[in-house]
Amino acid sequence: MRGLHPCNLGWLSYGALKGDGILIVVNTVGAALQTLYILAYLHYCPRKRVVLLQTATLLGVLLLGYGYFWLLVPNPEARLQQLGLFCSVFTISMYLSPLADLAKVIQTKSTQCLSYPLTIATVLTSASWCLYGFRLRDPYIMVSNFPGIVTSFIRFWLFWKYPQEQDRNYWFLQT
Repeated sequence: MRGLHPCNLGWLSYGALKGDGILIVVNTVGAALQTLYILAYLHYCPRKRVVLLQTATLLGVLLLGYGYFWLLVPNPEARLQQLGLFCSVFTISMYLSPLADLAKVIQTKSTQCLSYPLTIATVLTSASWCLYGFRLRDPYIMVSNFPGIVTSFIRFWLFWKYPQEQDRNYWFLQT
């Protein structure tokens, strides 16, 4: 459902195991776009060694995870449930990570470190996936995306409580 980290590739595997074409297509496109992003970042990044080391470490962790799910969990139903739980944990942590800036926003009474367009995208995406999970009666998809809605509304409240100063150059991005 998101970038090339455990969420994206995990949900791709979950979709493949479940035979869910929508999960497969969305996460294949997401993995391709994230791969292009990483390659572009590497091209322009002055500290390539650090980024390559982080990327290699992540790929190693992902390979260990796939080895576990595909080699050590032979029962497809158990694999689907464990993979769903794994994906849910990482998706929930992804949605909760912007709350790390919460203390800074409240302390400074400024939402400059928050992105309003990203908040809109997050609430729309997480709500869409929640509805899709509800439609399928899939608790892993539904429950793991609900925190995205909650954290988005927390950020919307912060934007309301601490409005950003209008930047004349970017007025069209503000609402």
